[in-house]
Amino acid sequence: CLRLAHISPRLDWRIFSCPAMLRGLIHSAASSSSAAALPRRCLLRTSGGSSSLLTASRHPHHPTVDVSSYPIRSFFFSGKGDDGDDNNNNGKGGDGMKRDENDAKKDDKSKKDDADPVDAEDTKPKSSKVTKTVLGGTSSTSTSSSSSSSSDSSQPTKLGFGEEAPRYPHLLALPIVSKPFFPGVVSTVTLTDPKTVTAIENLSKEGTRYVACFLRKDVPSGITENGLVVDTPELITDPSELYSTGTFAQIMAINQGPGIGPEHMHAHPTRQDWDRMGGDGNGGGEANHHHGAGMTGLEAGDRFHHGDDDQAHSATVLLSTHRRIDLLSVDNVGPPIDVTVSHWDRIVYNPAADTQVDDTIRALTNEVLSCIREVAQLNPLFRDHLRFFPNRVDTSDPFRLADFVATVSTGSPEELQAILEDRDAEMRLHKALVLITKEKEVSKLQQEISAKVEEKMSEAQKKYFLNEQLKSIKKELGMEKDDKEALLQKYRKQLMKYPAIPKEANDVIESEMEKMSTLEKNSTEFNVTRNYLDWLTAIPWGLVSEDTFDIDTARKVLDRDHYGMDDVKDIILQFIAVGKLKGKIQGKILCLSGPPGVGKTSIASSIADALGRKFYRFSVGGLSDVSEIKGHRRTYVGAMPGKMIQCLKNTGSMNPLILIDEIDKLGRDFRGDPASALLEVLDPNQNSSFSDHFLDVPIDMSQVLFMCTANDLSTIPGPLLDRMEIIQLSGYDVPEKLQISDLYLVPKALKESGLLVEKVKEKVEEAVAEEEEEAKEPSVDDADQAQEATPEEKEEEKEFVRGDGVPESLSIDASALEALVRWYCREAGVRNLEKHINKITRKLALQIVAEMEGTELTGKNKRKSDTWTVTEENLDDYVGKPLFTSDRMYEKDPLPNGIVMGLAWTSMGGSALYIETQSIIRGKDADGKQRGGGTLKVTGQLGDVMNESTQIAYTVARARLAEKQSDNTYFDDYDIHMHVPEGATPKDGPSAGITMVTAMLSLALDRPVRNDLAMTGEVSLTGKVLPVGGIKEKTMAARRAGIKCIVFPAENKRDFDELPDYLKEGLDVAFASDYADVYDVAFGNI
Repeated sequence: CLRLAHISPRLDWRIFSCPAMLRGLIHSAASSSSAAALPRRCLLRTSGGSSSLLTASRHPHHPTVDVSSYPIRSFFFSGKGDDGDDNNNNGKGGDGMKRDENDAKKDDKSKKDDADPVDAEDTKPKSSKVTKTVLGGTSSTSTSSSSSSSSDSSQPTKLGFGEEAPRYPHLLALPIVSKPFFPGVVSTVTLTDPKTVTAIENLSKEGTRYVACFLRKDVPSGITENGLVVDTPELITDPSELYSTGTFAQIMAINQGPGIGPEHMHAHPTRQDWDRMGGDGNGGGEANHHHGAGMTGLEAGDRFHHGDDDQAHSATVLLSTHRRIDLLSVDNVGPPIDVTVSHWDRIVYNPAADTQVDDTIRALTNEVLSCIREVAQLNPLFRDHLRFFPNRVDTSDPFRLADFVATVSTGSPEELQAILEDRDAEMRLHKALVLITKEKEVSKLQQEISAKVEEKMSEAQKKYFLNEQLKSIKKELGMEKDDKEALLQKYRKQLMKYPAIPKEANDVIESEMEKMSTLEKNSTEFNVTRNYLDWLTAIPWGLVSEDTFDIDTARKVLDRDHYGMDDVKDIILQFIAVGKLKGKIQGKILCLSGPPGVGKTSIASSIADALGRKFYRFSVGGLSDVSEIKGHRRTYVGAMPGKMIQCLKNTGSMNPLILIDEIDKLGRDFRGDPASALLEVLDPNQNSSFSDHFLDVPIDMSQVLFMCTANDLSTIPGPLLDRMEIIQLSGYDVPEKLQISDLYLVPKALKESGLLVEKVKEKVEEAVAEEEEEAKEPSVDDADQAQEATPEEKEEEKEFVRGDGVPESLSIDASALEALVRWYCREAGVRNLEKHINKITRKLALQIVAEMEGTELTGKNKRKSDTWTVTEENLDDYVGKPLFTSDRMYEKDPLPNGIVMGLAWTSMGGSALYIETQSIIRGKDADGKQRGGGTLKVTGQLGDVMNESTQIAYTVARARLAEKQSDNTYFDDYDIHMHVPEGATPKDGPSAGITMVTAMLSLALDRPVRNDLAMTGEVSLTGKVLPVGGIKEKTMAARRAGIKCIVFPAENKRDFDELPDYLKEGLDVAFASDYADVYDVAFGNI
């Protein structure tokens, strides 16, 4: 009981009349803890009314305390521990003290099992013994006899709670964060510093369980300015980091590692909280009173104290606060922190002192209570704190009322600290009122948010219940079946739309539907089967689009969107002609190869319109997963069919036109080779039974028209390239680009920029037209004609006019377009040309709108000419300076020795390419002999093939020089340096062979080449001229550079003959089969 009274201020000292039992308790308390665990002076009253003074050594944190001055109470328990009022223990306080000697002896005897062996000797009957207990070197003697007893009633003392708690000036300090502690509140604090945890444990073991709690000033919220959480808030480096006012608190329990935190304890703990710790709300006294069902505060603390060994580095301390204290000094910043404090005396409010102040206090109190009631109605969590409000707080005491408000509010640490420090009742209530008012506003906002969320949830629940009721009603009326039956019925209804389902596919569908009918709706297999049937029934089995067999209509549709491209258009017309004879158009695999921007992708959509088929496009550029082509296995999560099956589902037809874009850029990795997977799809002999991994049933893809696009055929695998019909699309020349600009690009740009708008018919004209259409009864022939004319008349029905405010003179002159093509956009396609035209129209639109609004433009956007017509003269005002200023690098005629123009083909089209050679003159050695000679140095970022061509050309040049001038030792005397300009551009290929030979011979013979001569062709080691590709592109590049004479290989004559006449007009073309022919053209006339 002595230990119990020492650890828990909520329990009174239990004094026994039996001296032997008293002596045993004293000895037990002294032996169970160190000498420093007891105060320096402790007063014990004996049965005779005399007192024995036990003297202990002074604890470093606790000075000498004379407890004889503490009031002595004549009761066992206290029900109102907060304010120190007496309690009669339910009317049994007096009866509880009336215990006879036999009861005392029985009680003492029942504790022999837990007593010290010395206690057993002391309690032997018929023996008298003087027990000398030495604590810290000071002894005291107590004499007792087992045969003597006293009938005087003892007067127990209630020690250590509230205002009756000790007033130690030297304490161990605990810095806290988040919010300060207020008197009369049970709180928790988590410690992570090992030294501080050890000091707290020592205090708990020694019995001196009092500490000082101060809020940290530098990080009151526990979070730094950088947003970092303070790991060890109990550590400080400077005394100024603590506020000057704190709370004197008693350690109730310690838990190693994670323990009870604020989420487990109320600001005013309930009996359930104490029971969870092992005690009760009255400190365990009442639990002891009821048949010993509870446990003492020390036992609760011991059970709460033990934690896991691996979590001994941290501890959660349960604290019961008593009174306010002021920080006088920090004796040691620790850890642990030693401080000197001064205790506040209890401030008693006297309403009779000042009537005016009392009225203000009462008004503030009523307002605070009113706000508390409102917050309690709004916030359910706040209502839990108010359950103990009548028992814990006296509303007539403004100090305690303000403390209560601060305890339950969620104010900032600074605001709560201000209430803790204030000694004036009015000011403290003012600050509390501000806090509770903020709490009320926050609760209102919380209620609004909750109401909105609840409203949304209510609507969703209401909709769900109504839908369920509707389903039940429809099911009862037979209007709707359950989900499983509805799904099966939907599948059967969908299958009835298809004219021809293959037998193998139909068997699989029926089998899956039968399996689905036996599966549980919530099972995983049910969802897999449902997804499988969704795809099987979504394929348009037997549905095909009706093909168009009218060649004239198809030709008009193809010419509507694209200029030129006669090879592609002719092949499509051939398909239509064959289909008209056979009654259907068979599937085909075409591959359009050409430079970017020539219309490979857009022509496919026009072909689909011309054939009357559905169009589906997907790109395989960078594709490296075979599953994108052939689908996933159904065992995988999220499995789905490949692109081919998705195409059939999206188009709803078994004969669409599928465009596989960028087929030359297929990838390959650990997930497979998509190019190999396409072999089955693009093979006319295999795609009639194409098998997708997901569906696992044969699909007929033979009616599909496949079209592929590519920029470079060399990157397409041979087996895949062999399955496709290749159509080479060359770049556009200047006349073609001008036609495309005038017919397509300029009108399109004017429409997109808003300079041309669609003409809106007047309502009267529309009404008359509608009446005439209704009055007319169309015949079957008229309907057929209208259907046939629809693709062509889609654009003709739309009429475009100039928009409001657009000048009539606004236009782009032909000279501007020709300058764009010649000096800005030399690539093979028209994509860059379209960008420049769009740039012109956008700037024109900006200038028109600026004049309409009266806004002055500055810089490049300002209109510098007086006309709205874009010509070659003012073109640079809209698109900037030309990118190309000359077609030739050398304007001199003839060219310098060793320089010849060649013709090259690139993915962007044809280009003129100069070959430059220069001799390297070296000095003579000591013997007078010429240094060096006979070597060739090559630069210009050439590829492997072109590097080999330079070596072949060097050998051929030496051989031809020996034939023409046998005494010429130029190549033996000098080293040759060959360079191909534009070194940043990679170059490769054998077509510059004859150009290199000519350049080296020009240098060796010291004879220049005419500047209007260009040549291309591969040369063999014996001087044979071999054919090359890209004749059209090279011819256009030669014309653009102003070349008059071209040398082509003899075997390329047929390619040159197929060129349009306007490209061949004015050119002198020589065809060479041996280098001797080239030599005659290059040097024969000089």
